[in-house]
Amino acid sequence: MTNAIAHRGPDGSGRWDGVACSGRWRVSLGHRRLAIIDLEGGVQPMVAPHDRAVLVFNGEIYNFRELRAELEAAGHAFTTHSDTEVLLAAYLAWGSECVRRLRGMFAFALWDAARERLFLARDRFGKKPLYLWQDGDGALVFGSEIKALLAHPKVPVVLDRASVAEYLAWRYVPGPHTLFAGIRKLPPASWAMWEHGHLTEASYWSPPDAGDLPAYAMPADPVKEFTELLDECVRLRMVSDVPFGAFLSGGLDSSAVVALMSRHCQLPVNTFSVGYAEAQYSELKYARMVADQFRTNHHELVIAAEDVITELPRLTRFRDAPVAEPADVPIHRLARAARETVKMVLTGEGSDELLGGYPKHRAEPLVALYQRLVPQAAHHHLIEPLIEGLPYDFRRVKTVAMALDLRDPRQRLPAWFAALSPAEARKLLALQGPERPLDPRPFRVARRQSPLRRALAFDQASWLPDNLLERGDRMTMAAGIEARMPFMDHVLADTLAGWPDECRVRGLRGKWVLRQAMAPLLPDAVLHRPKVGFRVPVNLWFQNRLRGWVNELLLSSASATRDWYRMDRLARLVDDHVSGRHNHEKALWMLVTLELFQRAYRLA
Repeated sequence: MTNAIAHRGPDGSGRWDGVACSGRWRVSLGHRRLAIIDLEGGVQPMVAPHDRAVLVFNGEIYNFRELRAELEAAGHAFTTHSDTEVLLAAYLAWGSECVRRLRGMFAFALWDAARERLFLARDRFGKKPLYLWQDGDGALVFGSEIKALLAHPKVPVVLDRASVAEYLAWRYVPGPHTLFAGIRKLPPASWAMWEHGHLTEASYWSPPDAGDLPAYAMPADPVKEFTELLDECVRLRMVSDVPFGAFLSGGLDSSAVVALMSRHCQLPVNTFSVGYAEAQYSELKYARMVADQFRTNHHELVIAAEDVITELPRLTRFRDAPVAEPADVPIHRLARAARETVKMVLTGEGSDELLGGYPKHRAEPLVALYQRLVPQAAHHHLIEPLIEGLPYDFRRVKTVAMALDLRDPRQRLPAWFAALSPAEARKLLALQGPERPLDPRPFRVARRQSPLRRALAFDQASWLPDNLLERGDRMTMAAGIEARMPFMDHVLADTLAGWPDECRVRGLRGKWVLRQAMAPLLPDAVLHRPKVGFRVPVNLWFQNRLRGWVNELLLSSASATRDWYRMDRLARLVDDHVSGRHNHEKALWMLVTLELFQRAYRLA
């Protein structure tokens, strides 16, 4: 099992074996190490004095020094300088409540030998993964990636049909499910306790934007307070015993991280950027502006359409899932290039979902007004036909129109990023599977909640952990490099949730407080440019250089998923895109990567 995830820990491996319940259960803990803190002392599995407990841990605890000082004052003695030993001592001191004290990214398993129970936990935003499988007798198999579980002889390789329909409607499989029947994710901000074959789970935190509307208190100087807090988030994540750097896209978020890193580095920051030959998609010139301003040690990489064909089969194996985002390809290539210089990078991931950076965050407050003014029947008979007739370049307008009409937030909130509406997905899919209720957690918000905060809470509970953060973890760890995300800090999230909405979205601009904070530091061209995202020109590639590849994967007799769809609808989808009638880049990407996934795993 540990060999299956050797890429996550190229610096070492370890194993601990024991027994429980008078020999009825065998307990085995394995670990692969990527050494970042205390290179000599942080070896795992780590065993507590007198064999009281054993820990395997993936991630970083950013406040471990403060926790160590508190534990030392209470009488705990330490023999290493690692955050692993602090985490072990924290559990021995505070039990399951220790997770509430942690500021960081983590997934860990701890065998409590004295009580004969296994404690597992995952960080608040789900930055680090943890997968579970349990058989009917109570045996539990777990790991950081699905491939580790599949290496166990008991775990079957069977398709979860209900997850296929969810993937087509959401562009990712919403947690806790996966495309593998019986294998599920431990939800973010949750812990699980295994005792004598029984597993119980509990949540210890919820995104603060989902909670009751606070008695908003605008700080005397919100920009100053935000800048100081974000600066602290960056500084905490720069603690490392190995060389580190930053991914620099040229957008506001990663540029802000680099600007703040430069305050705390005596040497130039190592920055890494990726671009494309298609100039309209490449952000390299903006990244160079920031790199020049802060005199970073800058590295650039350009990728082409052919890299998609080369990389996707490998990346599918790294994700154990369809590669849901085209950006996986450049992120992994960038991580491999960065690994030649550094072992850890900071990124700007999570800023949009915390600060309201997407167009949907400005559109969601308009939904109620639209639905009052436009009855559903009028939308279906008048608006929908007009929208369907719009040409290729109006893909985003179609998405907005589809979302505005969805009355149920459980359908609308995922639809903002979807490629197909739920109705379109059902019409396309011939594979029959059971319908199941959605996990209510991403939609669970206080009754009197603002539309913006409802959307942000969904992003923080589902879109981030099940898609973007999963992407970031797999694509960097596959290259043997760790990614840290200063915006994904629960103290920062708790603070922003107590401020009025206009600190985040003001008028037609998102991330207001971040823009104000960065105004003295960043070039105007970076500060005020429109939101681009990590765009990859797959829409153009699918029309020309990758056209034959798409046809072979989806429409040929060799297709492994051909029987999953109604072929007349699938063929029309492909033809509409390559002919330029409609832009179906997202849908085609989903279908192509699902095909590559099935070719790799051949799920029964």
